[in-house]
Amino acid sequence: MNAYHIPALLQESIEGLKIKPDGCYVDVTFGGGGHSREILKHLTKGKIIGFDQDQDAIQNTIDDPRFIFCHGNFRFLKNYLRYYGIKTIDGLIGDLGVSSHHFDTVERGFTFQGDSPLDMRMNPLSKLTAYEIINHYPKEQLQSIFKKFGEVDNAQRLASQIVSSRSQKELVSSSQFIDAIKVCIPRGLGNKYMAKVYQALRIEVNQELESLEDMLVQCREVMNPNARIVIITYHSLEDRIVKNYFKTGNFEGKVDKDFYGNVSTPFKIINNKVIVASEDETASNSRARSAKLRIAEKII
Repeated sequence: MNAYHIPALLQESIEGLKIKPDGCYVDVTFGGGGHSREILKHLTKGKIIGFDQDQDAIQNTIDDPRFIFCHGNFRFLKNYLRYYGIKTIDGLIGDLGVSSHHFDTVERGFTFQGDSPLDMRMNPLSKLTAYEIINHYPKEQLQSIFKKFGEVDNAQRLASQIVSSRSQKELVSSSQFIDAIKVCIPRGLGNKYMAKVYQALRIEVNQELESLEDMLVQCREVMNPNARIVIITYHSLEDRIVKNYFKTGNFEGKVDKDFYGNVSTPFKIINNKVIVASEDETASNSRARSAKLRIAEKII
């Protein structure tokens, strides 16, 4: 399990779920199974449903009658639950972002360290790849992706450079791509800049933000009263979506108030201050450094 992925904020997220021994729980980012296995330790007659669209995660499924594995995108949460005859749940956990396994498997293309294909698909069976985006998206669309999903300062220049370079030669690997855009990379900030560029491409390839919003809406619909939802995010775009939805019940953060001036929201925020990893955890798991944990409880 640890070789595949080391879960961030494991104990804090499990405690946040407030697990009932006979409850029904969902792990929408099964991965190496770290969170699911920990939840099982707290269950007797309960059950847990694990989601993962990556075929590689199938090897980590748990041989336990209380566990159900769904090989699919968590944006189809309700459909899968309905298929298994599950109407409501007592809690859901999501550890978003890219797993250690994805970063460490160079051929999947999630890292710009070393030469790799321009892929980045969470689901290897999906059609859209980073290669397709880089070589075929129009300049305006590229600029929008890098600005919106990567918050890249010189998104316009970057998009223009990509279009200019690909007109001379098709870009098929990370080394070719980096070489093509090197004039756009600020001196001394190469890794930080490329992390933003790769984040933008990955979000577009996997439709990550749309999938997150779909899942959150469906989760609210199937949660029992007092059920908990626990989400770990790794960048500001994800975190803003989760924060707004927990606080207001919508993704814009628009506050609705009743006649008496009380904020109308389907959730009670359990931790007003976001939970982050300790120094000890980040020392042993560097990828936990950017993790932010938010917990909410359904009240409506």
